[in-house]
This record gives sequence, C-alpha cells and structure tokens, in this order.
Amino acid sequence: MNIFEEAKATVSLKQAAEHYGLEPNHSGMVRCPFHEDKHPSMKLNEDYFYCFGCGASGDVIELTRRLFNLTSYEAARKLEEDFGIKPSDKPIVYHKSTWKQDMDILFRYLRVLKRWKEWYAPKSPEYITDRHFIEACQNLEYVAYLVDKLTFSDKDERTELMNELHESGYIERLKEEVNHE
Repeated sequence: MNIFEEAKATVSLKQAAEHYGLEPNHSGMVRCPFHEDKHPSMKLNEDYFYCFGCGASGDVIELTRRLFNLTSYEAARKLEEDFGIKPSDKPIVYHKSTWKQDMDILFRYLRVLKRWKEWYAPKSPEYITDRHFIEACQNLEYVAYLVDKLTFSDKDERTELMNELHESGYIERLKEEVNHE
C-alpha cells in the first residue's frame, strides 16, 4: 500500500475535516474554506467532499492539500503525521540514496521555490528581478512534475527516473541548494 492508499484507508474525510477545524452540521455540511461562505455549502460525503458554491471537490488528501497549500504528497505526509499512520512499505533503495531522502530533498526544494516566488516577486515593473525569483519561475513546474512522476509512477519508472536524476547530478545540486537556504 502506498502513502496515498494508507492515508485514505486510515483517515476518513470527516475525521480530517474536524481535526483541521471544520465542523459539519447534522447533515454533513460545512462552510467552505475555499471561498467566502456565509452558509454551509460544502457537503462532506464518506469518501469525498463537494462544494455547491465554488465547485471544489476531492478526497481527504485533496482537502488537506487545499487547506494547507501543499502538494498531494505533502498532504498525504501531513495526514500520516497528524493521525499517527505508520507506513507499511519500506523505502525503495535507489542509486546512492533512498527513496525517502530523495523525495525529502525534492519537497524541500519545492517549498524553497514557492517561498522564493513569493518573497522575491518584483514589487513594480521597474524593480530589478532577483535571481531567486527567476529560478523559482524556471524550476517550480519542473520540480512539481518530478514529484508527481515519482509519486504516481510504478516502481520501475520511479527507479529509472531517480537513477537519471542521480547520474545527471541533479539531486546533488538540489541538496546543495536546500542546504544553503
């Protein structure tokens, strides 16, 4: 079972919603946290939520992802931590590293890029653009793609991609970047 399956099998949507401060009424409706909502418009079903006001929908991972502005993998990890889920799978060992270490590096870099894109955004059109902002704009989508690919691919594809990232020196460069942050 992977991290997503573990989270969904262990934590119900209602448990997560209540844990993160959403209080469903007697019919399972809550005020939607994703738009200005004066009256409950989001229905918490057993396996998914749906907002009749803004159309937001998804499962327990998507709810957590959107509430905390995380990637899907980070949301599943947050559910693991918040609800004490012990992963059943052992990490897959790749060339010179482990799956968990490499994913942690990618996620740390992804968080750094998100911060840089916000912190170093030009204040006006005349403002000289900072190298951090440029790096964030150039790499954010690619790193998010790598995270998704390494999260949702089968074991052989993950192994091949991770080996390519190691052989090209990409993972080592990211380690240096996040360690200097």
